[in-house]
Amino acid sequence: MNYTDFYQSKLGTLDGALAMIQSGDTIATPIYGNEPTQFLKRLHTISNRVENVSLWTMLLMGNYPVMTDDSLKGHIDIITFFYNNNCRDGHSTGRYQMVPLNLHSVGPTIIETRRPTVFVAAVSPMDSHGKVYLSFDLQATLDCLKAADKVIFEVNSHIPRFFGETAIPIERADYIYEADTPLPYAPAAPSSEVEKKIAENVTSLIRDGDCIQLGIGGMPNAVGEALMDKHDLGIHTEMLTSSMGKLLRAGVVTNARKNFNTGKTIGAFAWGDQQLYDYLAENTSVELRQAAWVNDPYVIAQNDNMVSVNAAIQVDLTGQICSESMGSRQFSGTGGAFDFAFGAFHSKGGRGIIALTSTAKGGTVSKIQPQLTPGGVVSITRNIADYVVTEYGIAKLRNRTIRQRVENLIAIAHPDFRAELRKQADKLMLW
Repeated sequence: MNYTDFYQSKLGTLDGALAMIQSGDTIATPIYGNEPTQFLKRLHTISNRVENVSLWTMLLMGNYPVMTDDSLKGHIDIITFFYNNNCRDGHSTGRYQMVPLNLHSVGPTIIETRRPTVFVAAVSPMDSHGKVYLSFDLQATLDCLKAADKVIFEVNSHIPRFFGETAIPIERADYIYEADTPLPYAPAAPSSEVEKKIAENVTSLIRDGDCIQLGIGGMPNAVGEALMDKHDLGIHTEMLTSSMGKLLRAGVVTNARKNFNTGKTIGAFAWGDQQLYDYLAENTSVELRQAAWVNDPYVIAQNDNMVSVNAAIQVDLTGQICSESMGSRQFSGTGGAFDFAFGAFHSKGGRGIIALTSTAKGGTVSKIQPQLTPGGVVSITRNIADYVVTEYGIAKLRNRTIRQRVENLIAIAHPDFRAELRKQADKLMLW
């Protein structure tokens, strides 16, 4: 049977795909452009005939009833390693379960925690070699596909082909249906004046030829803008973003000075604007690979002059960094924060940067605290903390005593909170 005949033999409807879900199943889906939008829009409609179905997911692009309808409890519940708004809002219902992990271990952790029995993904149209493409998300995608008993492809005509480890033989499909769904785009995140000042401080730590990792949002966008006058930057990152696309198109990123994967932009997933997607499409200089490899701290560390730039919710005066909770309330997840902090710390010439505004809640709360709020998660331990940056300056933590760290962090806190921080440091005998 040739590729076309196989495709036709498996081709059905969305209703047929939903009918494959049975009680006790665990469903895994990718996100970003590989999110099976039509499947997720309708998944809640089978709740009256199933029980004990779990959906492994995180950061869904759409606002789906399966995430928000509390009446689905016990029928279809959510298991995740990264909270979004739906998870935060619905946490008290008991429908959501959180699995702490670092992104480099996401695939094995998912399978060992609750093995997916069904894998559903939006994929590109089939090419002439019988391959479809998981172009946007290789976090745990290939692990889940391999582990599942049933594989369903939502073939979306809008999905381009990105290269790397993204091509999947059509023979992996047990069921296929077609969709015509616009791609999701990252919302534009204009940078505030404070974020621009922080970006100036961050980019003062970045040199021509460095290999960078940036997150997403106003702060990383500001950093991306501030990097436009650099030369020969490289990229080894978990997420390929709009700001990175702009640096690539401008020739700021060439990857020419990378000692590891020279000439290649490396990422594990992509979410950005149309210009980013156009640049990535069938571009042999860009490779998406599995997060198990991209985010492996020992792989990251092989890049000389690796610079990781990430955000945080709170930092204490000894250098403990919380990136994912507000006290004991889960807000997001560890993601790749620890992976890249560790990798950058052990890279030859590497730097790990945590960038954050000095205050929250309209200036009423300092993000630099004597101690983390009780219950706060230590996403990055103080042992590998390197630089913390606010709009008030740069605090060097690596190879500094606790007393020096206290002094450096207070110096970049908002002036309104410095006296109280000193008082609390005295009380805690941190000096």
